[in-house]
Amino acid sequence: MCECSTNKRRSKRIFRKVTHCIFELDGLLLDTEDKYEMIIKDMIKIFNKELTWEIRLQLFGKTDLEVAEFLIEEFELPVTVNEFLVQYYRIAMRKLRASELFPGAERLIRHLHKNRVPMALATSSTEDMVRIKTQGNRDVFRLLHHKVYGGSDRAVRERKPAPDIFFIASQRFIPWVTPMDCLVFEHSPNGVRGARTAKMQCVMKPDKRFPAEEMREIANEVLNSLEDFRPELYGLPAYPQQ
Repeated sequence: MCECSTNKRRSKRIFRKVTHCIFELDGLLLDTEDKYEMIIKDMIKIFNKELTWEIRLQLFGKTDLEVAEFLIEEFELPVTVNEFLVQYYRIAMRKLRASELFPGAERLIRHLHKNRVPMALATSSTEDMVRIKTQGNRDVFRLLHHKVYGGSDRAVRERKPAPDIFFIASQRFIPWVTPMDCLVFEHSPNGVRGARTAKMQCVMKPDKRFPAEEMREIANEVLNSLEDFRPELYGLPAYPQQ
């Protein structure tokens, strides 16, 4: 899509001013989704099973436990959930260690922090896995006000596309803010649906395999890269002129 058509679509939309930002982790800030996909493909290949895109799509936004339960049931794997997770974590800890940030992620977080815009992380991962994946960029993630780990936080009762994790993220800002004050950055359709159910605006940077037009119907904005994000559209401080 050419830049002119993207700008035209933006100009027709009215964005509400926000004061706080909430970020997904995998596929949005960190380049991990392809690695996750390969881990799952390798694990089920042992049982002569194939991971299709239709099944992969259903895994976005799920916790590791939910992924294990889903795959075992879907493929009728002859393993227990615990056995699956032991192997899953063994491979994931090696392949996901110190994952790289996507272009534009560090610049955006540092810019918002410099301008005193509070930020939170809302991820379906556990705290331990987040620590492993972010260890190469700890200085960047320290700039976030707080982190909500959907995979290990008992306060998150329902996973994406339920809005629970976004409500909790907004409530843990100090002082507390309303959902309408928050702008969510998401990667998956389930994440976008959860943010919109929470009455929050949502910017989506999707996998190229997601149906873009469908995503534009539910997300406030769909970007190819975080480098394309314009903070001023949402009342946030603009990037300094180069």
